[in-house]
Amino acid sequence: MPQHSRLASFVVGAFCIGHLYAQGLSQWKDPSTHSTRFVTVDKNVQVEVLDWGGLGRSIILLAGGGFTAHVFDDFAPKLAASWHVYGITRRGFGTSGYSATQTPAERLGEDVVAVIDALKMNRPVLVGHSIADAEMSSVAKNHPDRIAGMVYLDAAYSYAFDNGKGANVNEMQALRAPKPPPPGPTDLASFTALRKYYERVNGFRFPEAELRQQWVSSSSGSVSKQRDFPGGASGFCPVALSSELRRNVR
Repeated sequence: MPQHSRLASFVVGAFCIGHLYAQGLSQWKDPSTHSTRFVTVDKNVQVEVLDWGGLGRSIILLAGGGFTAHVFDDFAPKLAASWHVYGITRRGFGTSGYSATQTPAERLGEDVVAVIDALKMNRPVLVGHSIADAEMSSVAKNHPDRIAGMVYLDAAYSYAFDNGKGANVNEMQALRAPKPPPPGPTDLASFTALRKYYERVNGFRFPEAELRQQWVSSSSGSVSKQRDFPGGASGFCPVALSSELRRNVR
């Protein structure tokens, strides 16, 4: 075989292998048992809603600040024996849409009610982690007849109990323990390695789907950089949300 033909065959073969490898990376599928839909909650804004199915009253899981509904991928199926389990990715994060607002806590609460209406839920229970207390408390204040109850998971800030006179979010954040070292090159070699990093520094593993929401995957399958969600730099951050709630309880 002429040399140029052998070279051409090698190039074509290498291209095919690389193409198949890239296809394999792009075809990663979330192993969690949910279906996914997008619900319109505002003009030009749709939010991601995960549905794990289940029996009984509807329950809506709301993630903490900066996370998406995929953070519940491992936890939600455990509830499906007794509840019909949903999760909402709040606007400005993950694949949900975004538009700014002057009243973020109230707007997020209205987004939750819009999902309840769209999916025709009959008085679901809201379960929220951390800053999700913002939209839960907003729903309880403005639409108490639309829900059956609320569960706060490490989400009850001091201003909810002290008539707005306790520590604010900035003061509470100043009490945080030192941050762990950032992930190094070995930790970013793959999403499996990144999961192990978080298990090492936090004591638990995030679902891979949540990490893929938070981090960009490179063409080689390694982890590239963290995503910059519009909600993180807007009013949908702990300080802004908590400031609004603090004003409302005075």
